[in-house]
Amino acid sequence: MRILSFIFGVILLFQQQLSAQAKLQPFKSGDRVVFAGNSITEAGLYGSYIWLYYMTHFPDRRISVHNAGIGGDVAGQIYTRLENDILAKKPTVLAVTFGMNDSRYFEYNSPNPKVEEFVKTSLDSYQKIESRLKQLSSVKKVIMSSSPYDETVQLKEGNLFKGKSKTIAKIVEFQKESAIKNNWSLVDFFYPMTEINLREQKTNPSYTNTGPDRIHPGSAGHFIMAYLFLKSQGLANCYVADVNINYPTAKLVKASNAKISNLKKTKNGIQFDYLAASLPFPIDTVPRVWLNNQVQAEALNVIPFNQEFNNEQLTVKGLPSKKYMLAIDGQNITEVSAADLAKGINLAVLKNTPQYRQALKILGLNNERKEMEGKYRNYYWVNYNFLNEKEMLFNHSGAAKDTILKYAPTNGWLNSKKEDWETIRTESTRQNLENKLNALTDQIYTINKPQKHVVSLKPVGK
Repeated sequence: MRILSFIFGVILLFQQQLSAQAKLQPFKSGDRVVFAGNSITEAGLYGSYIWLYYMTHFPDRRISVHNAGIGGDVAGQIYTRLENDILAKKPTVLAVTFGMNDSRYFEYNSPNPKVEEFVKTSLDSYQKIESRLKQLSSVKKVIMSSSPYDETVQLKEGNLFKGKSKTIAKIVEFQKESAIKNNWSLVDFFYPMTEINLREQKTNPSYTNTGPDRIHPGSAGHFIMAYLFLKSQGLANCYVADVNINYPTAKLVKASNAKISNLKKTKNGIQFDYLAASLPFPIDTVPRVWLNNQVQAEALNVIPFNQEFNNEQLTVKGLPSKKYMLAIDGQNITEVSAADLAKGINLAVLKNTPQYRQALKILGLNNERKEMEGKYRNYYWVNYNFLNEKEMLFNHSGAAKDTILKYAPTNGWLNSKKEDWETIRTESTRQNLENKLNALTDQIYTINKPQKHVVSLKPVGK
């Protein structure tokens, strides 16, 4: 109960203080967005989801999003690779997160974990990052709090480090203070995700938006993080499209973010040409985080993403009280009642529309791009978490390869990443991989343009 009282109290205070930070503006064309962090960032999902939203909702606003996460990193390690990994990506927007590893783990098994020491070590390292970032006047800075360590979920197995959440909260506090002092943006993952956990655990004690280790969010948790980031940018309630038609007069009442033409009554129905300026956001159905079975769609049960970010509204008022078949380009999509059409239906949640199928192709290419970019993260992991200790940072020689092969059999992480290091270390393969990444991005921004469709409503059975 003590941890619950603490969390509830600090959530309220933190929410009241969020308005003090600089507002995070939406990305603009040409932005190079870099997310720097630990293994949660390295997984590549929340950044990928954020970019996918921009790919589909702003198809003509080309940006690039780059992963600069390395598993196990604390603030000090982020500072160590700031120049040659993170800033080398030439960000126009740099988002930095840390705290999960800074707050430590097995130290909480002792009766008196040195919490203040953990926090001071993290703060001292962060102040070095802060000092360097102050010099970058052309880069927009975003401080992101850590996603939570879930102490309250009821699990049958796994470690529970009691008190770790309070330590993360102390780190979040100095992150917030830095954002206010420097007029930088702050995106809070820790408190909103904790609040969701506590809310859902009232009826389902085993619910968590992290995972079975209480640390690493699965696909659903990453989707919640992307939702919170986009919400911080003020993008909620930006419709995919919002079309309102009066059937008796065959008049267009409203068309937001869409163009309607050739609107006409048909026998007991209606038909029109429809060109939205955005595409629906496609939902992945495959678990993407190792040892975590969450899928992205599970997050829709706890966040109003479809209502706020994925609403392709079609409203037709005044239809006779019947059932109607909604068809697009001559293909039957779904049956819908006149009453529901009068209230408005969300086309974006219908997975058999041509625009949703178009968005799924973008999802597939974006996932391919993310996996390919992951090879770079493995390369940097080997450099900073292994070769750096051997005084061989960015050494691509045969001696470095031999050293890796020598230690790989007894180092599971190194063994799993050595092949990607081998791929990246040579200039020709590195350039080939870069060319493939650029080609995928070019392809995405070629096929992500919305198409005109013919929409019709006819009484069922007619």
